[in-house]
Amino acid sequence: MARVDIIMPQMGESIAEGTLSKWLKKVGDEVKRDEPIFEISTDKVDAEIPASTAGVLAEILVKEGETVAVQTVVARLETEKGASVAISEPAAATPAAQPAAPAAPAAPQREAKPAAAQTRHQPAAPAIVAPHSGNGNSFEERVRTKSSPLVRKIAAEHGVNIASLQGSGVAGRVTKRDIVGFIESGATAPSIVASGPPGLHALPLPEAWAGDVVEPMSKMRALISEHMVASRHTSAHVTSFIEIDFTRVARIRAKTRAEFEAATGQKLTYMPFIIKAVTQGLRAFPVMNSSVAGTNVIYRKQVNIGVAVALDWGLIVPVIRNADDLSLSGITRALNDVAARARTKKLSPDEVQGGTFTITNPGVFGSLMGTPIINQPQVAILGVGAIEKRPKVLPGIDGEDTIAIRTCAYFSISFDHRVIDGATADQFLAFVKKTIETFPETAL
Repeated sequence: MARVDIIMPQMGESIAEGTLSKWLKKVGDEVKRDEPIFEISTDKVDAEIPASTAGVLAEILVKEGETVAVQTVVARLETEKGASVAISEPAAATPAAQPAAPAAPAAPQREAKPAAAQTRHQPAAPAIVAPHSGNGNSFEERVRTKSSPLVRKIAAEHGVNIASLQGSGVAGRVTKRDIVGFIESGATAPSIVASGPPGLHALPLPEAWAGDVVEPMSKMRALISEHMVASRHTSAHVTSFIEIDFTRVARIRAKTRAEFEAATGQKLTYMPFIIKAVTQGLRAFPVMNSSVAGTNVIYRKQVNIGVAVALDWGLIVPVIRNADDLSLSGITRALNDVAARARTKKLSPDEVQGGTFTITNPGVFGSLMGTPIINQPQVAILGVGAIEKRPKVLPGIDGEDTIAIRTCAYFSISFDHRVIDGATADQFLAFVKKTIETFPETAL
């Protein structure tokens, strides 16, 4: 018998630590190779971690809810194999450059240290630093580079503004020991507005009344909250709407759906048609596929489409890379694949990073239209309303107007007015509308 270490994997180049959110096995359980053994939550994604070898779970070293550095041993398996290997590939010796992320910059890389070394010295409570001075870093960047999901949760529960603290970690990162030490010291720091960035008037937190149920936000919910507030604080949001006639696409879909699904095994929805039209629109209007870096505009060469997927426990935006190079059937395969794996926690952090434009589809729940919030650091997001049959007034052959039943939907585009003018956004919407309404019969 031999014991095999199970370690906290490095789920992406820029991920320094992860929170073990749930054990899927208990001590004494048999574990099969590639069977999920625990769930983790990072700054980027929730994921199930499979075992790389079969055995019996002999020891659990990290409890649910604990945040530890990558490469930390979280448990041990007992196996008949003599090889003593860890369940995960070791991290690169040298941290890689931080990649662009669709929602927020990731935490800086740091080396994992042995547990004994981490607890050798208890750091003093972090010092309070000056408020954000507008040096180009957004509120979201400052908070996310100074804390882990667990630290942010503890800070939120105690009304502590992490951005006002100077931690003991790399680049002033606030660690769990820092935040706990600060709270226990009785010191005070500027509180953070629950629904807004620092610098705004701090509002008192609401109190629970008798009979109320109080539950902490899930890690994903807390991250979504940060992203949305930071995006509103960063971009000058404006939203435009347009109505699109899907009757032609509906006929193409109805005509080819059975044959397409039998040949490919893929479910054919309206979304691949929308994505195809959007990719063409982004090529025609490059500023819609850009990012703002201070006073510079970065025009992205890649067209990476993020598609919001609603989960029972939150929202995630997997990315279809180089979507403009894919055929309609290729987009369908890619879309169905990432959506299915998002719902089963099989995505890697790389698959939710690097998006250049996002599409959200509240219409699937019956919503007619909405004003979605931009997914930073992108500059626009498309909202798709319900696709349904409506009576429309159309010009007849004899010049008289006639009422016809058409399949239509309202689209909205929320855009960053810092770099996109209303005329450009509306021209982009009009381009997407024309592309959808004139889709070629041979598209599939």
